[in-house]
Amino acid sequence: THNPKKKKIENHENHKKKHTTSHSTMTASRLSTAAIICLQLLTSLTSAFVPSSQISGAQQLTTTISKTHFTHSTSKNPLFSSASSDNDTPDFSNVGFLILAGGTGSRMKANMPKQFLTLRSSPVLHYSLDLFLEKLPAHCAEMGVSPPAMVVLVMDPKYQPEYQPIVDKYEGKLAFANPGKERQGSVENGLKKLVETTGNGDGSGGCDFVAVHDSARPLVTIPEICHVVSDAKEYGAAVLGVPCKATIKESEDGTLVARTIPRSRLWEVHTPQVVKVEALLRGFEKVERESLEVTDDVSIIEALGEPVKLTRGEYTNLKITTPEDMDVADAILAERGVDEIQLV
Repeated sequence: THNPKKKKIENHENHKKKHTTSHSTMTASRLSTAAIICLQLLTSLTSAFVPSSQISGAQQLTTTISKTHFTHSTSKNPLFSSASSDNDTPDFSNVGFLILAGGTGSRMKANMPKQFLTLRSSPVLHYSLDLFLEKLPAHCAEMGVSPPAMVVLVMDPKYQPEYQPIVDKYEGKLAFANPGKERQGSVENGLKKLVETTGNGDGSGGCDFVAVHDSARPLVTIPEICHVVSDAKEYGAAVLGVPCKATIKESEDGTLVARTIPRSRLWEVHTPQVVKVEALLRGFEKVERESLEVTDDVSIIEALGEPVKLTRGEYTNLKITTPEDMDVADAILAERGVDEIQLV
């Protein structure tokens, strides 16, 4: 005999089982990612105190887990893919990239700027160069759109001879610019070089948009770049960012709390930051004329009173600032299965 009440209970139980299974799978995946990173960090810390022969087993275990999890993750998560799964790749023909590599990296306590430190098998800077000169153009070709018009590498002149062979290899796609005293000066110098190298011969630039990227962020992904460039083309300016996880306290004297800022309104901004070239040039004039203090590129657009779109990025797009950041970045790259970079 058909029992509607019994049928309803069975449907509810089946739905509950499916939901529980899906939630368990997601939780297991997240725990697996966390376990890999923790094990990578533990291995790197242990190696400083234990003979290498005694930690080889831990390293082998880390590699095995990482490869297994990577195979499972790449098919479902665009973060671990070299291409966006949304087929929303914009045309990059009127977009130029600036890579800022002129910093000193004093907080790293190293004998060289952080962008030249070795991360896995390559300097930190090379991950950005490889992304913008190789991986992104290859993705654009696959999607049937034009690649970036030009990449400008803002770098201290004393390091430029070492990178000249790379510039020579990518002639017409990569050029040097000298850094300024502050970030704003470096961006100005890079933008001038971009306009000069992509110009039309009448003083106007061939690029409508400029994407400014910090070389100390080697983990940005192609989907993130596609999304922030698409947003910039729609709104005029866009910046990658993520909602703040931490509770932020404001203090006037560094001793007592003045207030707690609502976390729901706070975003941690990353790079690339993508802006209309024309608007950025106008912003530079305003900043200089009014002696304004700006901390990043889109702050200049904010000073003009023009909109800046927040593009949701990934928490993995971290900035290499301290030695501990290198360990975390190493673990993330290991999980992604990033191959050795060959630029020359």
